[in-house]
Amino acid sequence: MNDDHSEIDSAISRKSLYGMMREPTFSGAPSFMRRNYSKNLTGAEVVISGIPLDLAVTYRSGARLGPQAIRLASAEVASLKPYPWGFDPFENLAVIDFGDCYLDVHNPMTIHQAIVDHARHILKSDARMLTFGGDHYITYPLLQAHVEKFGKPLSLVHFDAHSDTWADDKPDSLNHGTMFYKAVNEGLIDPKRSVQIGIRTWNDDFMGIHVLDATWVQRHGTDAVIAEVERIVGQHPAYFTFDIDCLDPAFAPGTGTPVCGGLSTAQALTIIRGFTGLNLIGMDIVEVAPAYDQSQITALAAAHIACDLICLLAQRKIKRLPGA
Repeated sequence: MNDDHSEIDSAISRKSLYGMMREPTFSGAPSFMRRNYSKNLTGAEVVISGIPLDLAVTYRSGARLGPQAIRLASAEVASLKPYPWGFDPFENLAVIDFGDCYLDVHNPMTIHQAIVDHARHILKSDARMLTFGGDHYITYPLLQAHVEKFGKPLSLVHFDAHSDTWADDKPDSLNHGTMFYKAVNEGLIDPKRSVQIGIRTWNDDFMGIHVLDATWVQRHGTDAVIAEVERIVGQHPAYFTFDIDCLDPAFAPGTGTPVCGGLSTAQALTIIRGFTGLNLIGMDIVEVAPAYDQSQITALAAAHIACDLICLLAQRKIKRLPGA
């Protein structure tokens, strides 16, 4: 088969890691944005992978199907230059789809370490990770692996309806609402250099993390959010995590714990596109549960967020900024 820019199943047939591919949205191997499916990390600068876990949820399950849903929806944004960036991020950035992390759901005590080992393997190649959940618990072992690689503590840039800082001192518990309580206590993240955006549920202890709640975002606007995040985080190595329930259920019904009064998709994308100065060393998008989605709008929002994150990394490389 020709390694051109218009063929079927380009995710498994093309040779180059670079450039966008034009392929019908209704067919072909559903990798993220038609990137190469590969276990070979050589030359990869960004590695997409899925962690299909939903054993840690407290309300509606189904996030284990999130990685597949995001990949399928990404076909809608795979063939045109991303708006408003105006460039092909894959011309300068080698991105592969590594597939999913294997989890033995019948042996849940092995899951945490399986995620750590999965991330260690990828990070050893010096590639950046963009991970699709799965429920939000996955961020905890991912943070542990990233701290091993980059040093601690990291900054956290966290979009969510919930702070996920509920107290939990049980070392082996799987809970998608306690990860950042543990992360602060373990020194994985620096709360003074971390920020949560879109919060709209109460918690007695935010662990010292800066909070720009949904009301603050609506009152002050997206430009103020960008400026405040840049002030708090600066150039410190930052881990980015986006729980899709940060978006209002009108824009993201397909999630396990929806909360009214959230951000619009446009607001979230505008904020993310403004993070051109951040040094993002790892990223995840979690809690997409397609069983509750309508016309794929939740998965499509996640795919657009992922695309914009890749564009941020590509732009940073083009400008040769530190951390690129």
